[in-house]
Amino acid sequence: MQPCDLAAVEARRLIGARQLSPVELVDSCIMRIEAVDHAVNAMVARDFERARAAAVTAEAAVMAGSALGALHGLPIAVKDLEDTAGLRTTYGSQMFRDHVPRVDQRVVTSLRAAGGIVLGKTNTPEFGAGANTINAVYGATGNPFDPLKSAAGSSGGSAVALATGMVPLATGSDMGGSLRNPAAFCGVVGMRPSPGMVASEKRLLGASALSVLGPMARNVPDLALMLSAMIGYDDRDMLAFPRGALRVPSIDLATLRVAFTADFGFAPTSRAVRSCFAAKTARIARWFGRAETATPDCAGADEAFAILRAVNFLAAFGATFRANPERLGANVRANVEEGLGYTAADVARAMVIQTRIYQAWRSFFIDHDVLIAPSVTITPRPWTELFPTQIDGVATKSYYHWLGLAYAVTLVGHPSLSLPLGQDEEGLPFGVQIITARHADAKALAVASAIEMMTAGDRALCRPFPDIAALSRAPRLSDTPGFRDVG
Repeated sequence: MQPCDLAAVEARRLIGARQLSPVELVDSCIMRIEAVDHAVNAMVARDFERARAAAVTAEAAVMAGSALGALHGLPIAVKDLEDTAGLRTTYGSQMFRDHVPRVDQRVVTSLRAAGGIVLGKTNTPEFGAGANTINAVYGATGNPFDPLKSAAGSSGGSAVALATGMVPLATGSDMGGSLRNPAAFCGVVGMRPSPGMVASEKRLLGASALSVLGPMARNVPDLALMLSAMIGYDDRDMLAFPRGALRVPSIDLATLRVAFTADFGFAPTSRAVRSCFAAKTARIARWFGRAETATPDCAGADEAFAILRAVNFLAAFGATFRANPERLGANVRANVEEGLGYTAADVARAMVIQTRIYQAWRSFFIDHDVLIAPSVTITPRPWTELFPTQIDGVATKSYYHWLGLAYAVTLVGHPSLSLPLGQDEEGLPFGVQIITARHADAKALAVASAIEMMTAGDRALCRPFPDIAALSRAPRLSDTPGFRDVG
């Protein structure tokens, strides 16, 4: 095992014990990036010189006996939607292909303050619009288990960087599953926390809880470690709230009431995913005190999410669309056009539906401790297919309809953690969502950690690993036809 393959918690322990140099760890991660990134195109902007300098400073602090932060000396990747001072940040858009921010986004500031060392930026679709990581600036990101298949999105670059050992920790963001879907496709963990837990000063619609920032890692303890450094109050975010330190309790699954759902009653979950989900949950159901198939009432979720999502895009890109529509990609233009077609009555109806679904979920979690669902409706497909137009022969309603399993949770603002649960029938990673009551983020982490420990060593249920040696020998992904074809 190379240092870059160490879990974040273990690497941090070794650094604190003076048994691992931050310089050695950073160099190992850089070597892994240089060895495999040509095959997957995950780390699209690199900051190696400053990272090495930061590692030297971090090592000196260790040797001097200084107080060390929770992430001291740990390399981190930052999604290319989040500003990094002095490091190219494009948002996946041609408009910003040469953009270099002067200041860090708040979440990046927090990670650096905890001792994290930013190695680079990870790929994302334009402005995060779309669950397939491809853009006209950097091209496509390939799945680490099959580079010609999708890593999902929009945090696809972060998920691939984690799966391949480029970094132990990476940032993500999530509206319709943007960090949960890539985590599932790539065999890592990603968490959509309760809105306001990780403050964002860039929230344009201050009262909208659809989009959140969250952590991504390779296991649940690492995820909790990163989240502890990301949380914090910032009064620039209307949804942020003061809270104490994150404490994840030990939990006995046998004391919990779990519900399983393959579709929340509406999502277009494929037969392949339903079959895989049924087989895997049958294995873990016996660990809980009570297990049943059940779902909260999500009637109207498709309509509500479509309208509220479009309103967000209209607010963010409406002015650009009116003045220079050619500067926006097809996905962003489609969302703005959709938003322009809605009326105030439509928005009011969507908010009423959202509130009714939220109340149904609140009641559901009175009688259940945890809800488990698949993370994604389909298994990974080629990234040349920008989005699924059909599932099992049935046409999808929109380019994001296949994300129904994710946006069911987005609408109600509950925490959701995507956890690897072995592989599907094609040998690709399979992930499930661990969902708990609103603001019960620590409980979601505790349940996921317990499942992760129970599945350790079980090849049918534990986290899968990509073949690093094969990736190092693989051809350059950029030579693949359609590499920058975004439609």
